[in-house]
Amino acid sequence: MMPFGFYPTSGLDLILMILPMLIAMWAQAKVKSAYAKYSQIGSRSGMTGADVARGIMYSEGIHDVDLEHVPGQMTDHYDPVHKVVRLSDGVYNSTSLAALGIAAHEVGHVIQDARGYAPMRIRHAIYPVANIGGKLAWPLIIGGLLFGLGGGIVLKVGIYLFIASVAFTIITLPVEFNASRRAMLALAQGGAMPADELAGAKKVLDAAALTYVAAAAAAVLTLIRLLLIAQRRD
Repeated sequence: MMPFGFYPTSGLDLILMILPMLIAMWAQAKVKSAYAKYSQIGSRSGMTGADVARGIMYSEGIHDVDLEHVPGQMTDHYDPVHKVVRLSDGVYNSTSLAALGIAAHEVGHVIQDARGYAPMRIRHAIYPVANIGGKLAWPLIIGGLLFGLGGGIVLKVGIYLFIASVAFTIITLPVEFNASRRAMLALAQGGAMPADELAGAKKVLDAAALTYVAAAAAAVLTLIRLLLIAQRRD
């Protein structure tokens, strides 16, 4: 059951509750559509996602990052702590335009790490606080809404922790967009994909970027609603 105080009490309240869900659904639909389309179109080069990842790292003079094959779909990521790029089943051995774009994007993060890209360093630095905030914020927020005496303080602590998560989603935006820009540049300069194929890979990366924009927008809207709720409690 939704705690008292979370029920919409005005038109603005209703918008702030529903809009984040609609934004997230729209972004997920866009990325699934783009991935479904371009994962079925193979690159004429015959290179796999793993080939592209290795090639870009080699051309950038990066030799201390490993490459691993991990199970799952769209589980691709770069682990800066262990210096490893992990590519999913649909990317590692695939020659599709989507696979090559995603592999290049993850190596874009490797290049950011190697070049000391400031927003990535900031994101890495605030991750521990944001991670704790993400785990504790909602139990405290819900508890604050349910409690009587002292509930307002608990609610505010939960909101402060949630702000750390919001900050993390916002700093993620330049990191992801920059990684995609580096990916497209590396694919074009390396000759792995001609212009028409680059356009397809870019559509996949642009759609994926929308999920981060949606996450940031949803987080900000949710924060605004929480602040309004806290204001009503005072």
